[in-house]
Amino acid sequence: MTATLSPQAAEDVFGDTPQTIAPVAAAQRIDTLDFIRGLAVMGILAANIVAFGQPMDAYMYPAAFQTDPADPGGWMWIAQFILIDGKMRGLFTLLFGAGMYLFMEKAWARGASRRLQAWRLTILMLFGMVHFFFIWTGDILFYYALFGFVALACLRWSIKAQLWVGLGGYMLGVLLNLGLLVPWLIVDTPFGESSPELRELRTDMVAEIDKTLAHSEVPNAAIASGDYATLVTHRITEQWNEPLLNALLFGFETLPLMLIGVALYRMGFFSGGFDRGKLLRWGWIGLIAGGLAHFGIGLVVKASGFSYYGTLAGFVGMSPLPRLWMVLGLAAVLIAYAPSATGWLGERVRAAGRAAFTNYLGTSVVMMLVFHGWALGLFGQLNRPQLYIVVVLAWVLMLAWSKPWLDRYRYGPLEWLWRCLTYRTVFPLRK
Repeated sequence: MTATLSPQAAEDVFGDTPQTIAPVAAAQRIDTLDFIRGLAVMGILAANIVAFGQPMDAYMYPAAFQTDPADPGGWMWIAQFILIDGKMRGLFTLLFGAGMYLFMEKAWARGASRRLQAWRLTILMLFGMVHFFFIWTGDILFYYALFGFVALACLRWSIKAQLWVGLGGYMLGVLLNLGLLVPWLIVDTPFGESSPELRELRTDMVAEIDKTLAHSEVPNAAIASGDYATLVTHRITEQWNEPLLNALLFGFETLPLMLIGVALYRMGFFSGGFDRGKLLRWGWIGLIAGGLAHFGIGLVVKASGFSYYGTLAGFVGMSPLPRLWMVLGLAAVLIAYAPSATGWLGERVRAAGRAAFTNYLGTSVVMMLVFHGWALGLFGQLNRPQLYIVVVLAWVLMLAWSKPWLDRYRYGPLEWLWRCLTYRTVFPLRK
């Protein structure tokens, strides 16, 4: 087995002290991980583009668009819901768990402890806080680091324990998330008319929608006008607890998938240990079954008129279980096909994966330049098809810079910075 780091970072095979540090040799990489990571970081932008270019609430709720979404019938919403939403984040999380074990496997072989990985996660958490407060509030790095500490304590468990605790924790989250069907049932179905108490509750819940949307008025106005000082001040004073709330919201997805990723790595899932035919068979079964389930959920949400509680129920209440099928299925299919993706496009996707940390944070900066009022000022002005054009242009940028940079330099810029901060020394960047 070979060593790599987390899905947003460079892949180290380092000891616990600076004297033992050496860069990863080309032969020491698990090439498939770079390919999957590259596709995942590109897909995450497709998932997040609405939240970059429109109010954050529009990520799920089309009525929050500040312009006509240009999505007749909501079919583009449904297509994104089936193909993208949650799947790229799920892939990233699996790889994050695998990467943690890959790193510690080499560290243990050299007699090191988990202290270095804990310090690395601390730095990642700081990156996440900078990302949230100063760039974009859709950050995932903070809670990746937070749950990474918990996963770190579980790395010595048996494979069976990691796998079953991961699956059990995920299923617990599935059951808990079913509670989010209740608001939808009350507001959008005849169930809410079945008693005077429920009718009164329905009225209160409908009124709560406007209050929830109003919470975003200040940051939305600040982004559109280019008032960066007001935006940051609001995030620090009014949104300071959102990273922790996001951790609570995604906890029963993130930690279980990390543990599943660790177990799958140890079983040889990412490094050729599984039969290719079985990977393809079970991978496509997961993708097709999960996709059909998502399509059915999308039709339910469409029947509700893409209401606030309907979209919330679809995203969070109904989709976690079929999403797991699709995440695992997609990982299996990509692992099976990755070795044959050797052309110029495949190599550029791998390079984007090797620089995924830079691409993830760098994309947020580029989106600031596109949407904030002090730059191009397109916030709230682009409809859904136009936002997808921005995605494609950003993908071209990712693929255009990553490979030429890595042909000349050892690591992506932020991968290099994270490495230097981890070991408190400056490493050579140029090859």
